[in-house]
Amino acid sequence: MIIAFVQTKGGVGKTTLAVNLAVQRVLRAGRDVLLVDADEQGTASDFAAIRAERLGHTGFAIVQLTGAAVRNQVLGLAKKFDDVIIDAGGRDTAGLRAALTVADLAVVPFQPRSFDVWTLGKVAALIGEARVTNPSLQAVAVINCADAQGPDNQAAAQVLAENPEIAFLDRPLGRRKAFPNCNAIGLSVLEAPTKDAKAIQELCSLAEGLASLAAKPR
Repeated sequence: MIIAFVQTKGGVGKTTLAVNLAVQRVLRAGRDVLLVDADEQGTASDFAAIRAERLGHTGFAIVQLTGAAVRNQVLGLAKKFDDVIIDAGGRDTAGLRAALTVADLAVVPFQPRSFDVWTLGKVAALIGEARVTNPSLQAVAVINCADAQGPDNQAAAQVLAENPEIAFLDRPLGRRKAFPNCNAIGLSVLEAPTKDAKAIQELCSLAEGLASLAAKPR
């Protein structure tokens, strides 16, 4: 399956989810994974470099691609891997648009904040355009960095659930220090020296939800 993490706004945790899912698919599902860094900032590649230095390997293949190369290269490379995970840029780029034309599933993370949720319409429009050439594209919104309490999570979920182009996947991830702490040392939360059970449970729940969607007939 090809999963693209996309957003037109930075800072929503897109790369964190992409790299953690890549490791989860390797360690928990035994999959052969390719991680495509299609974000011009190259954060996923930085994570992989730190990881390789720490562990001696990444456990997954990684390639940096931009623009139309995202479509052209992924179409060929996908035949060699069980899963391809694309970390697309945090703005409207040619690479993000190309990723949507080849993905089986687009995952759109949102933090439960008004400025984040307001980008829903723009992302939905891009997904609608991509379905012209990729009619089987599925798209889901997920809440990342959810609040421990308060009404914002529920309000964001309600807005996201009302969009006709993007389904809402109710598998939220909380605002947990384990994620940035692990990012800094090239590990997923599954591999943290001190395990955060809630972070692990949330990551695995998201992974299971995405795998279930990708397995559905299209």
